Amino acid sequence: MAKTVLITGATSGIGKACALRFSSEGWRVIINGRRKDRLEELYSLIRKKFNVEVHILPFDVCDKNAVFDSVGNLPEEWKAIDLLVNNAGLALGLDPVDQADTGDWDTMIETNLKGLLYVTKAVVADMVKRKKGHIINLGSIAAKETYPKGSVYCATKKGVEAITQGMRIDLLEYNIKVSLINPGATETEFSLVRFKGDNEKAENVYKGYQPLTGEDVANAVFFAASLPPHANINDLLLMPTAQASANFFHKKT
Repeated sequence: MAKTVLITGATSGIGKACALRFSSEGWRVIINGRRKDRLEELYSLIRKKFNVEVHILPFDVCDKNAVFDSVGNLPEEWKAIDLLVNNAGLALGLDPVDQADTGDWDTMIETNLKGLLYVTKAVVADMVKRKKGHIINLGSIAAKETYPKGSVYCATKKGVEAITQGMRIDLLEYNIKVSLINPGATETEFSLVRFKGDNEKAENVYKGYQPLTGEDVANAVFFAASLPPHANINDLLLMPTAQASANFFHKKT
């Protein structure tokens, strides 16, 4: 039987690329996101292009009740999830701490940390029961290096790194793999969301060099998921060739 993957934040960017990558390899995919219309579009695309089974699971990862209700009420044939890809996350604002919007802080903490924890807890119970499974969390270069005006976003991604390490220890006895994939600059809707729809600011982030694409990161996620049972990617840092660290880029003038 084909393996099953649940991908959060699958309506765009890395999450959507992951859904397409796994579908292309014959996996059954459960796609999650807040925007049901986008999930339906992705459902149709996957069915038409790859003819694999797809299940839509629309909810906001920040909504604890919705997370547990949605995962808990999955149809019986979708309950055995082999892989969870915790991709849903965001950055909001790029401001020094004295000028930042506290609402942005709340949203980043709720989504990047608590949302990841809610979904993991909802999914992992069945993995523990079966003593089998894999969780891949999406981190960031921000988990490795704090950069100016990004203190809270960086803190949430450092938190994801710590949570991933803790999960790996807690779930070791149940034969459950836990991996962390940390992308550098990746051209998706990330910067558009961070700058709250300001296209010019978002486009400037990626000018003068070739950033990663969602597909690049999806390939890394799929590689981690494809290793044999005895091998695991604990922590992987994936960067554009033109990016040496969080703040150092080689840009063409």
